[in-house]
Amino acid sequence: MTDVLTHQSLCESIVDQSSVAIVFGDREGIIRLWNAGAETMFGWTAGEAIGKSMDMIIPEKHRPRHWEGYDRVMETGVTKYGQSVLAVPASTKDGRRISIEFNVVLLKDADGRVLGIAATMQDVTARWERDKALRARLAELEAKLKQAGVLTEDKS
Repeated sequence: MTDVLTHQSLCESIVDQSSVAIVFGDREGIIRLWNAGAETMFGWTAGEAIGKSMDMIIPEKHRPRHWEGYDRVMETGVTKYGQSVLAVPASTKDGRRISIEFNVVLLKDADGRVLGIAATMQDVTARWERDKALRARLAELEAKLKQAGVLTEDKS
């Protein structure tokens, strides 16, 4: 790498310009990093989001469960979502509910204490809605086949 393109500037450019939402929350769940992908996905600018609680993107009915898990990860330093993807609902600035998939990276200090969580997120609302419509159509077709005597109940 050249002096102009240092490792740090390369990493910052990738994070800043990524279309994937990248958000970092500190131990208290306060947003400390909010990239362009997060601005596009959720509708808030970095200036509006940084320094605020992650509650701004967590639907109210899901907050108790979210914070229970978040606090546990802060305490234990262990999460299963570093390797596997979690699908959850989220809220946007204009109040829409979207479906997101994300995984996380725990950032730790030299002593292994968790400093916070960085999440990479993608909006999968369109796919979720297509899958929901397909499941409904499949259930409707199965019901019609059962009614016609073509399909029997699965007893397994």
